[in-house]
Amino acid sequence: MDLERHDFQLSELVKKIKDNDNRLIALQVPEGLKMQALEMMDKIEGDSEAKVILAADPCYGACDLVHDKMKMMGVELVAHMGHSQMNIDSGMPTHFIPVTYDGDPEIEPVLSIISKHKAMAEHRLIEVENNNNPVITENDGKARFLDAVGRVSPLKGNKLGLVGSIQHLHLLEEYKERFERAGFDVVIPVGGERLTFPGQVLGCNYSGDRDDIGHYLFLGSGDFHPIGLVMHTGKPLALLDPYNGEASEMSLERIERILRQRFGLIMAVDECVNFGILIGEKPGQMRRNLAIRMKRLLEKHGKKGYLLALDHVSPDLIDFYPVDAFVNTACPRIAIDDSVRYAKALITPFELEVALGEKKWENGYQFDEIP
Repeated sequence: MDLERHDFQLSELVKKIKDNDNRLIALQVPEGLKMQALEMMDKIEGDSEAKVILAADPCYGACDLVHDKMKMMGVELVAHMGHSQMNIDSGMPTHFIPVTYDGDPEIEPVLSIISKHKAMAEHRLIEVENNNNPVITENDGKARFLDAVGRVSPLKGNKLGLVGSIQHLHLLEEYKERFERAGFDVVIPVGGERLTFPGQVLGCNYSGDRDDIGHYLFLGSGDFHPIGLVMHTGKPLALLDPYNGEASEMSLERIERILRQRFGLIMAVDECVNFGILIGEKPGQMRRNLAIRMKRLLEKHGKKGYLLALDHVSPDLIDFYPVDAFVNTACPRIAIDDSVRYAKALITPFELEVALGEKKWENGYQFDEIP
């Protein structure tokens, strides 16, 4: 990662500190920027009268705020770097810094991929037109669940949805024009209140999806967001990496492997009686009401649920509890990305509802989201 091409907006932060006459601030940064944190602290302290405390615990997103702890230390302002503000009250003055990267990858390497994906979307539209009210048996529903996530969801168009991670959202309008000149009908989707910018996706929220979007292109690096986007939408996804210019796609085979794992976990909890229900203590992950609903649902089916509140979820903090399985209501990605790390089955609320017979396979896989 070329840090010289990132804009950390430290001058704007220093101006805010001076304007408010802040004397003690906290700096919260994601893991990928921790190595540069001390240099940032030197810059901030050198250009202002403030002292800087680094919130050195892991930071997983704008949902992961440390304001209560910092307030106890007398911090007057939290500078949260690398994420955008969510629809949650931080409880104290907070300056969110998205951090942008000036990448400019060529679109030619990805054109063949999105052309193929457009053809897939057109084929799905023909299927919808020829069979408006398909009758799906339970076995067919299971096959669809394992096959392609959302093929039973409606599709009314074949537009290219252009999305990205926070560092690259400022490029979307320019790339929209480029792909339109290449012959694609492009839309930058606007999501719900948890998303600050058009085209933004989070690991826990893909609410910008529309039924006239037939396929997607993700401008960013890594597969964290792409996996969630495909699991949520069931639509083909191409990737264009601004850091190295490489083009690729999120294969349906990989998503199928993940879904087969989820299928196995659902089957594994069928005979479980005692469940630990995880509640996230982080401000943007706290879904207490959902956890209580899961507890009542278990009781309805003659099973037992124990509510466990944690700030950080890890195997060493929960595996020793004498329960048969866990239901996760904290960050949705814990169950999807980390389940193999746990000794006992770790499932999502939707997966529990399927295991208890409250929801049917025919509706496809429902990706756990925080609205």
